[in-house]
Amino acid sequence: MTRMCNLTIEKAKFTDEMIQTFILQAVPPASVSDVNNSINYFPIGIQLIFAIGFVALMMGVTHWLGPKRGTAEKLENFESGIEISGNARQPMAVKYFLVAILFVLFDVEVIFFYPYAVNFRALGWNGFIAVLMFVGFFLAGFYYIIKKGALNWED
Repeated sequence: MTRMCNLTIEKAKFTDEMIQTFILQAVPPASVSDVNNSINYFPIGIQLIFAIGFVALMMGVTHWLGPKRGTAEKLENFESGIEISGNARQPMAVKYFLVAILFVLFDVEVIFFYPYAVNFRALGWNGFIAVLMFVGFFLAGFYYIIKKGALNWED
C-alpha cells in the first residue's frame, strides 16, 4: 500500500514539473539578477514591432489597392441617413459637459467600493471607517455641487 502511495506522489511531482516546465514555461531563474535582465523583454519588443508593422502594412495596402472614385455624392457629409440642416459648429451649453463629468466622477466612485466589498471582513473596523470617510467626502462634494447649482439646467 505504501509503495502505491509513493508511486502516486512521485507521479504527481513528475506531472507538476512537466506542467511547469513544458506547458507554463516556468523555469525558475538562477538568481534574482536574471529576472531584471533586459533580454527578457526582447520577445515583447519583437511582438510590438510586428504589430506596428502589420498595422502599417495593412493601412498602406488598402490605401494603395483601394478604389479612388470620389464623386460629389460620396464626398457629401452623411449623418445617420438624416439630411444636413444648419451648422454643426453651434455652441453647446457647458452644463452638459459638467453633468457628464459629474456622472463619470460618481460612476468611478462605485468602482472603489468593490475592493471593500470583497475584503470587508479582513479590513475590519479600520476599513469600515475608511469607507465611511470616503462616502462622507463624496457626499460633501455632492452637497457642494447642489449648492452651487451645477445640476440646475435653467439659466
